Amino acid sequence: MSKVVSKDGTTIAYDRRGDGPALVLVDGALCSRAQGPLPDLAEQLASEFTVYNYDRRGRGDSGDQAEYDVEREIEDLAAVIEAAGGSAYVYGTSSGAALTLRAAAAGLPITRVVAFEPPYVVDDSRKPIPRTWVSDLNALDPGDAVKYFMTKGIGLPGFVVALMKLMPGWKGMKAVAHTLPYDATLLGENCFGQPLDASQWASIDQPVLVVNGGKSPRWMKTSVRALGSAVPGAKHEEVPGQNHMIKASAIAPVISGFLH
Repeated sequence: MSKVVSKDGTTIAYDRRGDGPALVLVDGALCSRAQGPLPDLAEQLASEFTVYNYDRRGRGDSGDQAEYDVEREIEDLAAVIEAAGGSAYVYGTSSGAALTLRAAAAGLPITRVVAFEPPYVVDDSRKPIPRTWVSDLNALDPGDAVKYFMTKGIGLPGFVVALMKLMPGWKGMKAVAHTLPYDATLLGENCFGQPLDASQWASIDQPVLVVNGGKSPRWMKTSVRALGSAVPGAKHEEVPGQNHMIKASAIAPVISGFLH
């Protein structure tokens, strides 16, 4: 494990492995560099890239501050990119994809972007996310916050979340549940069933690939296609047989193919 200090003084922990061009991985909600899909993905990509997998603020071995601001998360990513040599490819998944796109629009030295299923909601094809979800999440204890996020945010049926409570990963998700309001804040107005405002990404001039799984729900496929139209020059790809929890073996060749 290595650490870098973000602009506001927050310590950000990261792992580095592999050899080749720098590639930073940005995780989604309830994950860290030790839990979730990115450790396996880092292993898959390490033969082609120098892979940086970091703990977003408030998670794992990274620090945090009392007040959350999306700009601070962008600065965290900037600090990791600086540690990676000053520029890097970036892959973001779920809310991490939303963070990656905001960072690219802010002018960070990102050479290419791969964004997998940022959980935007652009129509009425699923139950709406409550506009109060940031304050709702802040008011809940960790277990209830995870349940709320999974049901109201992601749209999973309640019985699926009940089964998840019996799995070993539930404890790890509760440990980072206090960061769920960060992910909700990060998504902003893009998750309330309205068409995307393309102006927020108008400054992106890097090559961008947006990706969804072939088995992901219809609302998510729709939002990824809409994102592909909203981001200047973006390409779109669908990975057959995969859903939001895409396998490392399925997404790794997509990332490699676009970045080379």
